[in-house]
Amino acid sequence: MKVNPAYKTKESLLELYNKPLLELVFEAATVHRQFHNPREVQMSSLLSIKTGGCPEDCGYCPQAARYHTDVEAHKLMTVESVVEQAKNAKANGSSRLCMGAAWREVRDNRDFDTVIEMVQAVNDLNMEVCCTLGMMNEDQAKRLKNAGLFAYNHNLDSSREFYGDVISTREYEDRLNTIENARKAGITVCSGGIIGMGEAIEDRIGLLMSYMEMENPPESIPINALVAVEGTPLEDQKPIEQWEMIRMVATTRIAFPEAVVRLSAGRTKMSMEGQALCFMAGAGSIFAGDKLLTTPNPEFNEDKEMFAVLGLIPKEAFADGEKPVSQPDPVIEAKKEQAAQRAKELAEAKTASEGFTPRKVTTFS
Repeated sequence: MKVNPAYKTKESLLELYNKPLLELVFEAATVHRQFHNPREVQMSSLLSIKTGGCPEDCGYCPQAARYHTDVEAHKLMTVESVVEQAKNAKANGSSRLCMGAAWREVRDNRDFDTVIEMVQAVNDLNMEVCCTLGMMNEDQAKRLKNAGLFAYNHNLDSSREFYGDVISTREYEDRLNTIENARKAGITVCSGGIIGMGEAIEDRIGLLMSYMEMENPPESIPINALVAVEGTPLEDQKPIEQWEMIRMVATTRIAFPEAVVRLSAGRTKMSMEGQALCFMAGAGSIFAGDKLLTTPNPEFNEDKEMFAVLGLIPKEAFADGEKPVSQPDPVIEAKKEQAAQRAKELAEAKTASEGFTPRKVTTFS
C-alpha cells in the first residue's frame, strides 16, 4: 500500500495533520509497525562533491552564487577522495551515501563522466548510492542507473502554490519532469520538502498531495527543517518547533505507509526526546556525520549514543531493494578507446621519428 486510501484528499490530510499530537503519533507508530521494523533506522551520509557557485536562487540555499554566505566554492572532488569519504562513512555505520553537486542541471561533460565513475566506485563498496545533481534528462538518468545508482534525490521543497515564493529559476514542473526521468530509468526516487520557510500548514499538506497525485510515489520522503543561513533571503526565518517536525513526520508516515520517511536537516535543533518521537512516528532514516552539504549535523558519536539509548539498530544496505549491478559506461569506454588509440598513434610516430635520419644537403657558397 504505497498510498493510504483514507487520506487521499487535501481535507482529510489536513484533518490528520491537526489531530492531537499523541493520537497522531500513536496512529503513525501503528502504521509504521505494519510495514517496517520499528527498531531499524538507516544511517546515511551526505557528501558535497561540488560545493557552491550554483546559478539558481533557492531562497534557503547558501550555495547560490548570488548570495553572500560563508560557503566557498570548490570544484568537483576526485573519485579517490569520494571513495575515501565513503569508506569512512561506512566504517562509522552508514549504509547509504548521497552525493550532492551544486548544479542547476546535469551536463554531458567531463564532470558528469567523473560522477559516473564515483557511482560505480561507491556501489562497489556495497553502499546504496544516491545522487542529487539538479535537473537531468532521460539519457543522463539511464547512465546513472547503468553505473549502479540506487536512488536519485530531487525535492519538490513545498506545495506548488508556495514554491514560487522561494524559487524563481526553476519551475515546479521541471522538478516533476526530473523525477519522472529517474522513474523511466528504473531508479528509485527520494523526494521531499522543507518546512519552516514561512509556508502555511496548507502548503505542507500541498507538498504531500503532490506525491499523492503521482502514479508511483517516492520510495523515500525526506522531511527537512529550514536551517536559516546568514546571507540568504530566509536568514530571518524563526526556527520551527520540534513538535512541527514530529507532526510532519507522522502525517507523512500515515499517508505513505511503504515509503522510508527520512529525518533530515534540522536535527541539531532537536532534543534526543524529540528525535525519539520522530522515530516512534515513523522516521526510518537519518543523515549521520557532522555536516549536511554545508550546514551542521550531529556527529557520528552522538548518533551512536542515541541509538544505544533508544535501542535502535542501523539498517543494512539494500534492505529495501536489490543492489544495482554497475555496468561499463559506453561514453567513458569510448573516450578511453579514443585516448588509447591516440596514445598508440603518438607512440608509433615517436618510434618512426627515432629511426629517421635527415638527408644531407650540400650547400654552395
